[in-house]
Amino acid sequence: MGERDHNPRQRRLHLPIVGVTNGPSGASGVNARGERKPPWLKVQLRSGPNYSELKDLMRGLELNTVCEEAMCPNLRECWEEREATFLILGSKCTRRCGFCDVMTAKPEPVDENEPRRIAEAVAAMGLRHVVLTGVARDDLPDGGASIWAATIRTVRDAVPGCAVEVLPSDFKGGEADIATVLSAEPDVFAHNLETVRRLHERIRPAFGYDRSIDVLAMAKRLRPGQVTKSNLILGMGEAPDEVPAAMMDLVEARCDLLTMGQYLQPTSFHLPVDRWVTPEEFAEHKATGEALGIPHVEAGPLVRSSYHAGQQLRRAIAAGVELNAVF
Repeated sequence: MGERDHNPRQRRLHLPIVGVTNGPSGASGVNARGERKPPWLKVQLRSGPNYSELKDLMRGLELNTVCEEAMCPNLRECWEEREATFLILGSKCTRRCGFCDVMTAKPEPVDENEPRRIAEAVAAMGLRHVVLTGVARDDLPDGGASIWAATIRTVRDAVPGCAVEVLPSDFKGGEADIATVLSAEPDVFAHNLETVRRLHERIRPAFGYDRSIDVLAMAKRLRPGQVTKSNLILGMGEAPDEVPAAMMDLVEARCDLLTMGQYLQPTSFHLPVDRWVTPEEFAEHKATGEALGIPHVEAGPLVRSSYHAGQQLRRAIAAGVELNAVF
């Protein structure tokens, strides 16, 4: 597969963007069982004054976001809340996951100006909650931790009061690197588990199920009061009765927020959709997760890890999660 041009118009403030199975449609309209895509996966577009303003601003400044390039079905909702998601550390990942559309290749050198450009974009858009996600950079001694920390601080300096949520890789479990990110005091530290234990090694071969759980637990230990978050993608081959065990592992790691959504196959080269998960099953998982002790679970077919991120943070606070702890 050839490299895609993620900046065909040479946008002045272009931030590298890739799709991450967020799009409203996958590579095929049927799953592995031959069942056609159900009606609940059809997106109803809704607009409002904030969305229209941000869209005009983006075109005027020639900016771009993960939200647009990944065709996120929730773009209009999040923009209406002044929330958006940016990718840092380039568009090429050193790992390969069966569900993810991020290109696996040798990454480019680190762009030391990236934190400034991200902050400029956040300020221009008048964001109230920004999500920073990024590729795995196993080629770097610190996995890119210093850039993560610098980006958090630069955004805070440029836009006081804007909440910053980070969704990094696992840094191979390196405590010092995770501590570097946490030293910048993100409002939310997220790391995605993505699937159940049985499927993890096959779907995320460069990660480890227990290591992902340990990263979330480590964040709580290193910065008491840190809000943590994770994500599960359903429809990749798990059985419904395997999901509660994964949620229980997140409870034991003291995870505060959990998102759960339907897997959509980004291309025919990726893992096929095993099943369409019904809204009723998602509702059951939400109830189970919160009954197990996760303060807030956002679950639904179109939910993604950054969906209503600001609202999730406010719900965590309402649930009694302590913020602003001293590192």
